Parts: sequence; C-alpha cells; structure tokens
Amino acid sequence: MNILILGATGRVGSHILKSTLNDNYHVKVLVRDVDKLRIKDRNLTVIEGNVLVEADIVNAIAGMDMVISALGTDGTTTLSESMPSIVKVMEDEGIKRIITIGTAGILNSRTEPGKLRYQSNESKRRTTRAAKEHHKVYELLENSSLDWTIICPTYLPDGEHTSRYRIERDFLPENGKMISVPDTAEFAYRQIEDDGYIKARAGIAY
Repeated sequence: MNILILGATGRVGSHILKSTLNDNYHVKVLVRDVDKLRIKDRNLTVIEGNVLVEADIVNAIAGMDMVISALGTDGTTTLSESMPSIVKVMEDEGIKRIITIGTAGILNSRTEPGKLRYQSNESKRRTTRAAKEHHKVYELLENSSLDWTIICPTYLPDGEHTSRYRIERDFLPENGKMISVPDTAEFAYRQIEDDGYIKARAGIAY
C-alpha cells in the first residue's frame, strides 16, 4: 500500500511515519523543509513542497492509496486552507481514504445536545481558534465523497506509549482528560487497516 503522510515532522505525524516504515508500507511525505526529516528508508519518498500549493499536493498524492494528515493549527490557517485542495485532488484522483488528526473540541457535546464540545460548557479552552480550524475540516470532509476518519484527542502531552486507552465514536469517552502523543499516533495508525470509524470522529482518551 502507498501512503501519503502530511505533517510527518510533527509530534503525532513523526510517530505515524515510523510505524508505517517499520511495517514496510511505501510512504511518501510532503514537507516544507527536508532537513527537518531525519529518517532515511528505502520505502520512503520525500517531496519538498507546501500543502498550500495545489500543484505540490497533486504531485504528492499521485500514485497513493490513502492520505494520513497530521497537520496542526500552530497559530495559522494552514490546516483549513490546505484541506479543500487535498480533498479536491483526492476526489479527482479517485483516492477515497483519508485519516486526519483533529481535536476533542469538534466531538459532540454530552451536556448541550446539538453543539460541539468547543461550542458548549464542556470546553475548558481559553480560545476556540484551533477548534474552529478543525471544525472547518470536519465540515469539509463530511460533505465530501471520501472515506474519512478524524482522530480527536483531548489534552495531548508527549507522554508514554501504553496501548491502553478508550475510544468512542463521535464523543469523548466519559471523564477523558488526556491521551499521549504515542497512543494517539498508534490508534491513527491502526485505522490504515481498520474500517470501523469510516465517516466518523473517534474520541480518544485514557
């Protein structure tokens, strides 16, 4: 299987990249700065480019079977600005499967039905900027023809790899407070071969 990973130099994306290469998937990454990528592997193709440039996305997606996006918000609108082109190119190329990393803020609220968590009294965040970015991506994917899965971690420290966590479809598991980066990456990686959360948000927490 040929997999494109976006955000491969980030906290979650770097863990996903290692897992895919360890299992001998053929992986392509699109990065702005190739010097940030320390990994070298015979199954890894590195393309220098920008997710905000549609031609770079076309080049990166060509020949792929699926896309994993671990793009973050990082105080920018890169996520919401790049995803329309990513979805368009995938649909044009007939590539259906995309796995993305979102945030627990875009899961359904338990306390205020009809709202997302970031819109409700469940949210403890001082700012909703990042959640609004992820909400735009969620709406875009929901209205697309793609087989999407959005992994939605709550508070995300680097932490340890435990393989012990709870998952709930479209909601954050009850009293979920945190989930480590390695465990979030592990669950995202499992979705490559698992179709249990297609066209769904997956809340993840301990």
